[in-house]
Amino acid sequence: MMRRTAAVTAVGHYLPETRLTNADLETMVDTTDEWIRSRSGIRERRILREPGKATAFMATEAAKEALEKRGMAASEVQAIIVATVTPDMVFPPTAGLVQHALGATHTWGFDVEAACSGFLFALTLGTKLIESGKHDRVLVIGADMMSSIIDYTDRTTCVLFGDGAGAVLLEPDYEGHGVLDSVEYIDGGGAPHLHMKAGGSLLPSSHETVDQRLHYAYQEGQPVFKQAVVRMAEAAAEIMARNHLTGDDVRYLVPHQANLRIIDATARRMGVPSEKVMLNIERYGNTTAGTLPLCLYDWEPVLKRGDNLVLAAFGGGFTWGAALLKWGYDGRERAGDRPTPDELKMAD
Repeated sequence: MMRRTAAVTAVGHYLPETRLTNADLETMVDTTDEWIRSRSGIRERRILREPGKATAFMATEAAKEALEKRGMAASEVQAIIVATVTPDMVFPPTAGLVQHALGATHTWGFDVEAACSGFLFALTLGTKLIESGKHDRVLVIGADMMSSIIDYTDRTTCVLFGDGAGAVLLEPDYEGHGVLDSVEYIDGGGAPHLHMKAGGSLLPSSHETVDQRLHYAYQEGQPVFKQAVVRMAEAAAEIMARNHLTGDDVRYLVPHQANLRIIDATARRMGVPSEKVMLNIERYGNTTAGTLPLCLYDWEPVLKRGDNLVLAAFGGGFTWGAALLKWGYDGRERAGDRPTPDELKMAD
């Protein structure tokens, strides 16, 4: 018998109905559709505007879909890990709100805050819970309501981000499928280039912090771009080298959807052709912790059992890493008649 691994057995998602297009942003800030597309590749992004709904709601809906597709009751879930930088509240953890909304009565959980690398880090943690034998059913969710911390008068950031959530269900596998390897890194020296100044214990919320507009995401584009390209590519290359893989062995690169130029540069450095790169940033923008699972959801209809996927991410502060995921089921069986990525592009 092969070693016990953590396989993805179902994927779910949630995207708000409201679409914020580049044309909409042209009426809000000094920008154009051409400027946005040429620098980011984004055409539109989803925004959650329903009163009383936030990150936990999106995470719950994504989890519900994953469980329904697997035919599993919420009471069977043993752990819930939510990656997010936009929790509904500082506490309780978003995972607890999701647990309650699902009715998952026999579980525990926690949140992971690692910016755009959050889902990747949470996936590693969920994998270890499965590999250790402690749990057999773990939900890993990436969800962010970035519209809640974006300054829509700042054209350098407001064009990039959107809201959304994705969830995967992890279960044991003994046939070599699942998360086979991962690397994770963090460097707090990058904090000045990508962070949110206020709202934590250093600068608690006050009239002054609000007046100074310190409760929004702050980003310095050039330093972040340079680090993202290098770090994502290095982490992905490390995973491939450790597992004796070449570009021919990889079915898809699953990159964090931060910026089309970053994704293209990362793929080039890895020697992976564009047709092997999952890309949906044009429709959703950067959903932070939601980007990787949303890619898996969109590509599920074309994924086959045994496909090698290399996930790579880079986030604020800085955080980065990569993982090797060997897909464990025929995606079409669970995706039903959902359109493929190519069909989605044709529809657009």
